[in-house]
Amino acid sequence: MYKYVIEGGRPLQGIVSASGAKNAALPLLFATLLTDEDCVLTRVPDLRDIKTTFQLLEYLGKRVSYSRGRAVVRAGKKLSTAAPYELVKQMRASVLVAGPLLARFKRASVPLPGGCAIGLRPIDIHLKGFACLGAAVSTHAGNVVLEAEKLSGCRFKMGFPSVGATQNMAMCAVLTPGVTVIENIALEPENDDLYDFLRKMGARIERSGNKLTVRGVEKLRGARHAVIADRIEAGTYLIAGAATRGQVTVEDCNPEHLRAVLEKLSETGADVTETENSITVDMRDRIPKAADIKTLPYPGFPTDLQAPWMAYMTVAEGKSIIAEDIFENRFMHAPELARMGAMIAVDGKNALVEGAPELSGASVMASDLRGGAALCVAGLAACGKSEVLRVYHIERGYEKIHKKLSALGAKVRRVKY
Repeated sequence: MYKYVIEGGRPLQGIVSASGAKNAALPLLFATLLTDEDCVLTRVPDLRDIKTTFQLLEYLGKRVSYSRGRAVVRAGKKLSTAAPYELVKQMRASVLVAGPLLARFKRASVPLPGGCAIGLRPIDIHLKGFACLGAAVSTHAGNVVLEAEKLSGCRFKMGFPSVGATQNMAMCAVLTPGVTVIENIALEPENDDLYDFLRKMGARIERSGNKLTVRGVEKLRGARHAVIADRIEAGTYLIAGAATRGQVTVEDCNPEHLRAVLEKLSETGADVTETENSITVDMRDRIPKAADIKTLPYPGFPTDLQAPWMAYMTVAEGKSIIAEDIFENRFMHAPELARMGAMIAVDGKNALVEGAPELSGASVMASDLRGGAALCVAGLAACGKSEVLRVYHIERGYEKIHKKLSALGAKVRRVKY
């Protein structure tokens, strides 16, 4: 295994480019199951979850080649409709194979997904959506089994705007006869990116506010598509720049995708400037001020940046309240931050953070992807040396993070132990 050794107390300074979004690339890759024609995706990040997805696609019968961010997915052997537990347990997004397989073959068998220790992440909304389209849902030997003699368009209102359920149902509906209307959908930019790709493949799919209308077609074709920028990665580097009282510019990103975060960064006293495809946060010669956040579905403050924000608030002046309204068990980084001198009190879905004069470097352990990123932010802001263990969690979602941070002036080493 590897760890990051971080020598903190150095303001980050410079320019970094955002990678393609993992949370967009994954559904795009699974959407290639909807056709036998070649699909080419560019700006695909080199991450563990992406490699797991390639393995899953190949297991199901696709042929995948990947080089320098360019993934080509081609037809291989006859597609299987059953995903293996060995791969699905590594990544919760694997459940997204269900929609395309059900649409094409009227059957799909998928083990209950894994991926993160931040809560149950139930897939009940996915299953209710598939049932609305005409699928019978059952369980067998730890697998969810979906079967249908035929599928037909329906009207479905989500009880919660689930990102994954919106993606899964949309991918099923594009090949389902009739008109499907899905209400109270998730509005995340990664979902809009999926719709763009599906339209390139020949799907008839339109979003109007929080309503998605899909008119089923008989067949989809291959397509080429560039993955959108990773707003969570971009936000993490901007927050790290503010936490270290530096100046960081993230290029090749969309500022509109981070509007809620940028407003909060401004509230802490950071000078935030932007162009059409870049964002700069300048906290030089300033002391960050505490600012409360509450995680909400997009366009609200993203739950995936709650942990890095908590790390930032540990070095801000004053007290802040962090309300986590999306996932349970998502404060597991708090005890590790406390090892570095952070003052955090957790009460259910809320955390009270009192800024400390400074953090001290320590040995800490990542328990999930975004919590691991928070420990990196804290290590960069702390005085002395920190060791972040179990970085395989972090590398599920951040492409070459140690190299990008080093390019911004951080002293970070990736060390085997």
